[in-house]
Amino acid sequence: MNLNKVLLIGNLTRDPEMKTLPSGQPVINFGIATNRMWKDQSGQRQQQTEFHNLVAFGKSAELISQYMKKGSMLFVEGRLQTRDWEGQDGVKRYRTEIVVENLIMLDKAGVGAGEGKEEKKLRDL
Repeated sequence: MNLNKVLLIGNLTRDPEMKTLPSGQPVINFGIATNRMWKDQSGQRQQQTEFHNLVAFGKSAELISQYMKKGSMLFVEGRLQTRDWEGQDGVKRYRTEIVVENLIMLDKAGVGAGEGKEEKKLRDL
């Protein structure tokens, strides 16, 4: 049995970039930062930040574009995917990203006008 599942809670590191594929399907690229905190042996608080690249398609992409911006907090469920291409310099490049399958907007700022909920849940879009 195989499993490719990613769960993240973090803040957007930049405003999402909406594009349209040749098929007409919307796609959005954005980044999330996650923090890990711990105390070292001397009792000092330490923090490590990881940066993740994400991509969403279809209705998820449209909703992220509409409601999310740099700094917004988001819960994401997805899968890892690595793509490759050849750069203009002829060098093969790779990028590993998380393909968004489900998400929950965790900010009040991420909730649409007129909605009284603290979170907006988008499942199985």
